[in-house]
Amino acid sequence: MPHLPDETEVAVIGSGFSGLGAAIRLRQDGVDDVVVLERADDIGGTWRDNTYPGAACDVPSHLYSFGFAPNPEWSHSFSRQPEILAYLRHCAGRYGLLPRIHLGHEVLEARWDDAAARWTVRTTRGTVRARVLVSAAGPLSDPALPDIPGLETFTGTLFHSGAWDHGHDLTGERVAVVGTGASAAQFVPEIQPLAGRLHVFQRTPSWVLPRRDRTLGRVEKRVYRAMPALQRMVRTGIYLGRELYVLGFTVDQRLLRLASRIARGHLERQVPDPELRAKLTPAYTMGCKRIVLSDDFYPALGRPNVEVVTDRIERVGPRSVVTAGGVERPVDTIICATGFRATDPPIAYRIHGRGGRSLADAWRTGMRAYKGTTVSGFPNLFLLLGPNTGGAHTSVVLMAEAQHEYLRDAVRFLREHDVAAVDVRPHAMHGYDDAVARRMDRTVWVHGGCRSWYLDRNGRNTTLWPSFVAGFRRRTARFDRDSYRVRARAAAGVPT
Repeated sequence: MPHLPDETEVAVIGSGFSGLGAAIRLRQDGVDDVVVLERADDIGGTWRDNTYPGAACDVPSHLYSFGFAPNPEWSHSFSRQPEILAYLRHCAGRYGLLPRIHLGHEVLEARWDDAAARWTVRTTRGTVRARVLVSAAGPLSDPALPDIPGLETFTGTLFHSGAWDHGHDLTGERVAVVGTGASAAQFVPEIQPLAGRLHVFQRTPSWVLPRRDRTLGRVEKRVYRAMPALQRMVRTGIYLGRELYVLGFTVDQRLLRLASRIARGHLERQVPDPELRAKLTPAYTMGCKRIVLSDDFYPALGRPNVEVVTDRIERVGPRSVVTAGGVERPVDTIICATGFRATDPPIAYRIHGRGGRSLADAWRTGMRAYKGTTVSGFPNLFLLLGPNTGGAHTSVVLMAEAQHEYLRDAVRFLREHDVAAVDVRPHAMHGYDDAVARRMDRTVWVHGGCRSWYLDRNGRNTTLWPSFVAGFRRRTARFDRDSYRVRARAAAGVPT
């Protein structure tokens, strides 16, 4: 394992898509003094941690990969988790990043030293000082357990889908699944044949569209290997098709009617039981919550050993789940498919900027960042996949790559102009955030008639980008120096 240096130019927190991509692109610019701090014992972020049965991506493979590293070897049009993880490992090795990745280094605290214009980053295995800090911890990195009375008293097996207990055998057990979102839609069909009885607790049904996955054969892979330009064309075609969804989500919800009809037809074909079909029929506009892609979720819910429960969970007992009205269901295992701390990221409590203020404190009324990347009062800190950078319609890798360009240009500016620190001006950050909020207020995510993980505790959508990816890429193509307080090395402590 590489030794953690005392000093580095850039420290990156996290080794998922956004963190690895940032380190690779910086090294391609000649910034060799980079360290990647990873809390786990392997790289991969979300795709290392989410190993539940059936885990896969709901974005086509050709789009869910780095633009600078196309993969002609994808086996399916929608990649499975092991294949995505293998791709990330391949990229880390191919681009010489492995010696710069420090595994088992969980960041406990990162604190800005204003006098030295450095970040002091303390990990579980050492401390490093960095000129630039890049937080790529990811919005889907920390599981969120539901706030259900009595959950802590359960004496059976309890785990989150994002931390699957592979050592526990579900065969013949009475299993409760809490949640019916994208993760549950993937693992429920896998565990249904094993369970003796499966209770699926649903708060709000999801809109489900056919997945239409297919195997990519040897001939297709050979063509992509021989003609990389063709694979780039396919990627572009998928990208443009996905961009069209934005019109329905953010401009005119009537444009979603065709997709809604497809989803309703999918439900009617796969769920003949009218009572179950009524439970699974959404009463809100498509897109308000994350759309699920699946061909086997509905059939699994209709199996004889499965019960879909829509009554509110009142409490959990030592070996049971009790719903409204006092109905008690004995269970041996509870699996929480209840999402992640996307609007309250734990890393925000560990990053302290000017005056010792934490990022969590700066965000106590909601996450906000200039171009989803920088926060006033936190010099030389760059967030990847930060506030309002999520893509409900497309690959989040595209958004991360746009931020990589902004980061690269900012680091060039620091290097080429003898700059000690840059700190986004408050009016620039708040003006940008206000513009995003105004655009967001016209979207299906705010006015679609549902409550989703996209919204924070104040009802603000602080997770998604409310427009085309192309628009975000234009905004992040160049580092805009005029939006920042710039401190020269020769005038330490004096903003210009």
